[in-house]
Amino acid sequence: MRMINVIGLTGMLLMSTSALAEGGGDRAFERMMSANTESMAQYAASQGKRAPVVKAFEYGMTLDVVRVVSVVRPQKACAAVPAAMTYEDSQGQLNTVRYTVAGDCRVRGG
Repeated sequence: MRMINVIGLTGMLLMSTSALAEGGGDRAFERMMSANTESMAQYAASQGKRAPVVKAFEYGMTLDVVRVVSVVRPQKACAAVPAAMTYEDSQGQLNTVRYTVAGDCRVRGG
């Protein structure tokens, strides 16, 4: 019985690893990003503003952040992962910037 549990656990770990290797994490981020885009469009309409356009962050880019409206958090992974932030600038316009950060990598144990 114990051998069956070990085989089952090994199979689950291999499947989850292959899902991430095939872009499973990227697909999850894109789903979160899509939901955020839709939510921000609704928020913009309710505030009488235009919906933000997603821009890729570039080093040296200056951000005029007055208020953070929404953040698409990074994945729990031991790698560089995408994240995004929607903010209001000093002109009152909504902006969304997509950037790369270190994933939330926490090692459990001793």
